[in-house]
Amino acid sequence: MVDLADRDTKHTIWPIIVPIIIILFLFLWFQAVFQSFVVEGFSMEHSLQGGQVILVNKAAYWFGSPKRGDIVVYRSGDKMIIHRIVAMPEEWVKVDDGIVYISDNGTGGWVKLNEPYAQGHSISYGPKLIPEGEYFILGDNRDNTSYEMVPRDSIIGKAWLSIWPLSDWGFAPNYSPEVE
Repeated sequence: MVDLADRDTKHTIWPIIVPIIIILFLFLWFQAVFQSFVVEGFSMEHSLQGGQVILVNKAAYWFGSPKRGDIVVYRSGDKMIIHRIVAMPEEWVKVDDGIVYISDNGTGGWVKLNEPYAQGHSISYGPKLIPEGEYFILGDNRDNTSYEMVPRDSIIGKAWLSIWPLSDWGFAPNYSPEVE
């Protein structure tokens, strides 16, 4: 004979277990795809401010490559840093008084990168060839930033959404600068 009390318990557990499994799956998926990042310092002013919280899309480059103008979070030693990609692999780059110039051969034909987001003029660098598989990354505040050649595998993801403070809520200011 079937015990009806046992049968009712089995049927009442599933409506509880299924939503828990779905919520757990969504939580794990969200953790795999997105990461929050707090902007520190002044290197990305006026695009991003210190203390601003950004959601980083870690899946942005799973099937594609970073592009010039993308704001990315990357590992540098034991730190995570947020800066903008200004030069691509196998390009020549030089920075004169904060203005970025790109060349395909480094011997002439330098073209200015149009960067309306960039502020300041304190940095000079290069000319230098960007190695294959690396990107030249620079902050928008050229008076208070660093620059690096960053290997592709050090890039965690692309800045996607500003979530804090609420007054800055919206998409991250990624930009596709034109070469003049």
